[in-house]
Amino acid sequence: MDVSTVSALWDLVPLWYLWYLVLLCALVQTVRFAFADADFTLLWARMFGRKPEAELSGLVVWVTGASSGIGKELAYQLAGCGSRLILSARRLEELQRVKQQCVECFRLQEEDILVLQLDLLDRDSFRSKTDVALQHFGHIDILINNAGRSQRSLCLETSDDVYQGLMELNFLGTISLTKQVLPHMMQRGTGGIVTISSVAGIIGAPLRGGYSASKHALQGFFNCLRTELTDYPKILISTVCPGPVQSNIVQNCFTEEVDKVMPKVEDQHYKMSTRSCVRLILLGIANRSKEMWISDQPVLLFCYLWQYAPTWAWFFTDVLGRRIVQNFKNGLDGDRLYLKKPKDS
Repeated sequence: MDVSTVSALWDLVPLWYLWYLVLLCALVQTVRFAFADADFTLLWARMFGRKPEAELSGLVVWVTGASSGIGKELAYQLAGCGSRLILSARRLEELQRVKQQCVECFRLQEEDILVLQLDLLDRDSFRSKTDVALQHFGHIDILINNAGRSQRSLCLETSDDVYQGLMELNFLGTISLTKQVLPHMMQRGTGGIVTISSVAGIIGAPLRGGYSASKHALQGFFNCLRTELTDYPKILISTVCPGPVQSNIVQNCFTEEVDKVMPKVEDQHYKMSTRSCVRLILLGIANRSKEMWISDQPVLLFCYLWQYAPTWAWFFTDVLGRRIVQNFKNGLDGDRLYLKKPKDS
């Protein structure tokens, strides 16, 4: 069929029909977005992209913060994909339990999982820990920077020690470990650095001033690093921005003082399940996503508003932020104002 024939057929299509198609596509996308739990790139990957079971099988993956929450679920799902694992956290006994669970439930041998105790505040140990990992497996395919700590306190009431602790742990610890592992990947010409940031690394979240600052710092650092590695196209630099997820991060978060713990932890069942979040993370890795937004509505909508309509984003943030802070002062969980109970997938 030549060009003139195609042009003639196109002229026969009524204009109203084209508008109908445009409106139909817009309606479909609006409905999809209303029920979305991730950005459109991830949604496309879930439907049509490569599957983690095929892409991650046999790879050596180092997961920090693997003793609980997202890190522990990452270990389980990666084991299910057939990945070999390096599991790191401060709590050695918990890591051993995670390893044992992986060995018992999945087709992995003891030697396929290395338990490597690690404290992100002990940056002097990173070189030796990396050497141990390389001696055991010979190489590291993917580093998942998951370890970190959150915060619940008002900005002006938070001590400088808390802010310093958050930056030392979430930012400096993460980039220092990355700097030990990345040269090995550059030498091989392939690999992946996946960093669990947060929606709070994109938008300012009330009661999380220091945490949000540390995640914004991670976003900036890894965006710069990704650009500097353009000569290494087979090295993936990916940042993951989850919204509220069921995990132990709330129980262990900083408050206004370093030694003060959260007085009360609210029920988390209305947040996204850890399993759903991790499945989306692995889909993003398998499809080489550079940045992932993972959250239920309406938090996901806020991400897009901040990206494309910041004036509207500020308006809604001011309205909700005032209520969140007031609830916090009254001892309530402000997150319930804008989160719904998700379906566990």
